[in-house]
Formats: sequence, C-alpha cells, structure tokens
Amino acid sequence: MPVRFDHLLVAAIDKHRSAQFFADMFGLSAPTEAGFFVSVTLSDDAVVHFVQVPPGAEILGQHMAFLVDDECFDNLITRLKSRGTRYWADPRMTLPYQTNTNHGGRGVYFDDPDGHHLEALTRRESSAQL
Repeated sequence: MPVRFDHLLVAAIDKHRSAQFFADMFGLSAPTEAGFFVSVTLSDDAVVHFVQVPPGAEILGQHMAFLVDDECFDNLITRLKSRGTRYWADPRMTLPYQTNTNHGGRGVYFDDPDGHHLEALTRRESSAQL
C-alpha cells in the first residue's frame, strides 16, 4: 500500500477563526466540527484539524505548503488582496506583495492568524532542488 498523507493538527488561539481563514483563502468547503477539532478537508481528502491551545500558550509558527492549480492560485491572490492580508514572494518575507515563479510555476507565502507560514505553489519542487 502506498503511503499517503491523511491529516495534520494545527495549533490555534481561536480554532474556528483559523479554520475559517484557511478554508476561505484556499476556496475550500466550510470547516466542520470534528469532536475536539475544527476541520477543513482538502481536495485530496486529507484533513487539516485546527486545535485550540490553552489560554496564554505560545504558538510556534509552522511552515505548510500546498500544491494548487492556477485557478486556485489566482483566486487566492485575489482573496489576499481584498482582505489586506500581507503576502510575499519569498519565505524570508523580503519581497512583499509579490509572487514568485520558482520551479517553473508560481508561488506565494502568507501567514495565518496564528503566525503559521503558509505557502501555495502551482508546481511541486523536485527533490533535487531542495
């Protein structure tokens, strides 16, 4: 059986806000309550579970990259602009309000409400480029 990604837990100060932001940015179905989590299902049926941290807990931002098609990428940029959400062409955040053309596709970096670093790219990096 091949190995496939199933789910991811993402720490959030407000799990409902973070899940809704994620679903809105990527144009996904509305988040659902899933017991302890608020969950968003990706196009390949993998699930991102947002989990509430205790009050006062520190969240260390994690990097998560998502492969999207050109239409999703264009819609994401439109949503980022319309909401006034900062985005960058690079992970070091030195090229604000730009996108990149790395790996023969397009890419962008932006943060979620809890400081997680999200990346959308239209072409997968090859292992030789890492």
